Amino acid sequence: MTQTHDLPVPSADVVADDHLFAAWTATVAGELLTEVRGQGLEGKALKDAGDQAAHELLVALLAEHRPGDAVLSEEGKDDKARLGADRVWIVDPLDGTREFSEPPREDWAVHVALWSRTGADAGELVAGAVAQPGLGTTFHTGQPPKVPARTSDRPRIAVSRTRPPAFVHALAEEIDAELVPMGSAGAKVISVARDVTDAYVHAGGQYEWDSAAPVAVARAAGLFTSRVDGSPLVYNQDDVLLPDLIVCRPELADRIVDFVRRHGTE
Repeated sequence: MTQTHDLPVPSADVVADDHLFAAWTATVAGELLTEVRGQGLEGKALKDAGDQAAHELLVALLAEHRPGDAVLSEEGKDDKARLGADRVWIVDPLDGTREFSEPPREDWAVHVALWSRTGADAGELVAGAVAQPGLGTTFHTGQPPKVPARTSDRPRIAVSRTRPPAFVHALAEEIDAELVPMGSAGAKVISVARDVTDAYVHAGGQYEWDSAAPVAVARAAGLFTSRVDGSPLVYNQDDVLLPDLIVCRPELADRIVDFVRRHGTE
């Protein structure tokens, strides 16, 4: 798949537009992952095959169509040259590996985001896409999702299936919220944009590639995004650990940040 002649070919308008290019690369990686998922592999073998296939495809596509840009991928070596680059693609080739290995679960995703040092949004994420092949949809900044009107009387908070932070249970009690377990950070963030949940609150360990693309899409959709203490999410840092975040409907932001500031995350 890493050979140029084997690569999918984007249209000229996709190549010319970072938003569309992010969406296209995430989509074709998701299509490849769907093929890998159908090859009869199971467990660790399926996880490893998915991680490798999607990583190699994304790196090859970026090398061909964005050769001057740096890349930070969960599955690749961290080349610190990115710290001096003007443009850095931050990708998670397969977010929600566990869910990917448990067909027919759909809460896994492909993340592709672009950080830029220059321009009106210098030092910010400027494009992003989250492909959810299980939903047959790629959410992206070129055509941000329109957040539906809220349909639940009680707030709904997306949390990890396997390791929800303890403080979120206390938060849920204080604001009378329902906890909604699911996999993939990307799926959780997008669930807020889809009115499946109203907030995603996490602490305890994530990296830039876990949240960059979902946060870019969430911001474009008009959702609130920050660290759990209300400070900005900052990307393309020397230390790629970015352990906590809030993504929520704007009307819930003050209540959630206030709770964390009063009680912490322990």
